[in-house]
Parts: sequence; structure tokens; C-alpha cells
Amino acid sequence: MRLVESAGVTRHRVLRGRRRRPDPKFYAGSGKVEEMGRAVTALNAAFVVFNHELSPAQQRNVERELDLRVLDRTELILEIFAQRAQTNEGKVQVELARLEHLSTRLVRGWTHLERQRGGFGATGGPGEKQLELDRRYIARRVKVLHGKLDALQKQRTVQRRARARGEVLSASLVGYTNAGKSTLFNALARGKAYEADLLFATLDTTTRRIWIPPANPVVLSDTVGFIRELPHGLVAAFRATLEETVRADLLLHVVDAASPARGEQQAEVNKVLAEIEAAETPQIVVYNKIDAARLAPEVERDQYGRISRVFVSARTGAGLDELRGAIAEFGAARKAERNPSRASISL
Repeated sequence: MRLVESAGVTRHRVLRGRRRRPDPKFYAGSGKVEEMGRAVTALNAAFVVFNHELSPAQQRNVERELDLRVLDRTELILEIFAQRAQTNEGKVQVELARLEHLSTRLVRGWTHLERQRGGFGATGGPGEKQLELDRRYIARRVKVLHGKLDALQKQRTVQRRARARGEVLSASLVGYTNAGKSTLFNALARGKAYEADLLFATLDTTTRRIWIPPANPVVLSDTVGFIRELPHGLVAAFRATLEETVRADLLLHVVDAASPARGEQQAEVNKVLAEIEAAETPQIVVYNKIDAARLAPEVERDQYGRISRVFVSARTGAGLDELRGAIAEFGAARKAERNPSRASISL
């Protein structure tokens, strides 16, 4: 439901149902689809949204039955991403994800498979079908977009090497969508990242250099939020952006302390981190929104004495000094690891 609200859509009715397994034809079963049809007629709805991923055939069958556009969970997330993308890189990644998703559903728009035209040349031989033309166009466009993302990835690699030579600590904010990452980023970096009580309010990665003595310069990055069942295609399309997470020295895993589902959300984030090969990157869990959860600022350490959790409120500023201290402590320890003392002890 939060996804629908974040897309700027008015929700008229929620229909729920239980099945042992999805219906092969409609996913929800014929009886539930009939109930949808009655609700659509009564409410004069513009479209129907499934909070599940539908196969191309299931989506096509429900649309035929309801004579209405149907969006599944993946298409809804893609729509939100398209609304949020601001930078050129973000727009390229969204377009790539949408085209790759569309390529599996082209038949929905061309069920008649009309013979389009004859002739010779690059468009194909006589009688080529419109479906084949569209697939060829999408394939060419996807190739162009992959080339653009490869160039952006090389640029990021050069920037990371420069930071490594200067021994600059890099930290990335990660977490479930709407956990307060952008608010925390702005509080730490005095930045101007977009903040809103919406899912995926931030889509484009923002990076700022901040100073936290004695760690000195720290490069802090705000990244796209994760969500339950984040489509694999989106993770793949946003791999260039998520490189900042993979290559970071430290992950600040932001958790909404006031959310009753914080444990499940934290597990979902760790699942995506494993998918992008960032599971081994050191983490400090930052419990945010302690003002709403009625908790006090606090620092917790693991059995080895390392800081494992920090409790803060990005909105009120409570606990931010403790978080800065945790980053500085990690930076000092990392610096000591990279530059071990060469002093010898004389007996």
C-alpha cells in the first residue's frame, strides 16, 4: 500500500485473498478476478495493482478479463523509480530496467501479430512482424544504455582509486527504503538530498566529503533504499550506482527504530547486500528515529569491543556526535591496519 501511495496514486480498495499456490492463469484465481471486476465497475478505477510479481501470461489474462491496465509489483516500483530519477545516470538505469522488463511482455501489445510491411534493408525482410521490430529496437537501445553505464562505472573506478591513494575513508548509507537515510545524510554532511516520507524518495546516489577528526576526510554516500522482494532486474540495472556500496570501507546500515518490522527489513537489506557482493563489508547498524521509538542515544559494542550499533535521531540530532565518534574510531582502526607501525623494540 505504501508503494501505491509513493507512486502518487489514489487507493480506492484493497482486496486480499489466500491460496496455497498462485493460479497459473490469473495468479489470484477466477473468483477473485471476478470480485476485482465488480470493484473496478463500482469504483470506475483506472487500473489494478498486484502486490506480487506476475508472469507475462498472467498479467495479459487479467487485463483481458478486466479490460483494464494491470500493474504488478515490479512495474509499480519501476514507475516510482522513473518519477524519482533526477540525474542522467539515474535516468539511464531506470530506462534500462524498464526496457529489460518490457522485453518479456511485448506480446501484450501485439497479440494480433499483424504483418507490418514488406521491403528490404535493416528493418528485415518482407512481412516482418511489429513484435520483431520492437524487440530489435529494444535490443539496440539496451546495448547503448549498457555502454553508457560501463563508461560511468569506469569513471567511478577512477574516482575510487584517487580516494584510495589519498587514504580517504569511504562510508555508504544503506538501508530499507524510508528508514531516514537522506535525513541522516543531510545531518552529517550538511547536504541537500531530497527528503520525504515516501518509499524510494532518494534514487540517485549523492556523495559528499565530510570532516570527522581524527579520521580526517570521509567520503559519505547516500544510496537508493532497498525493499522486500526488490526485483532482480533493478539490482542489475543499478549495479553501477551500487558499486559505491560494494567498494565502501564502511556501511552505515540505517534501520527505522520505530518500525515494528525493523528486524525483517534489516534482513532484507542484508539479503540484497549479499546479492551485490557487499555482505563482507564492515557494518555499523544505525538505529534511526529514536525520538519516535522513545529510545535514548546509545552506543553498543560487540564481544571484541568494536562499535556495532549506534542509536540516533537524524531529525533532532540526538546521538549524532556518538555516530561521528564511531566513524572516527573505525577510520583510525582501518588506518592502523593499512599502515602498521614499523617501530622495533630493542632488548
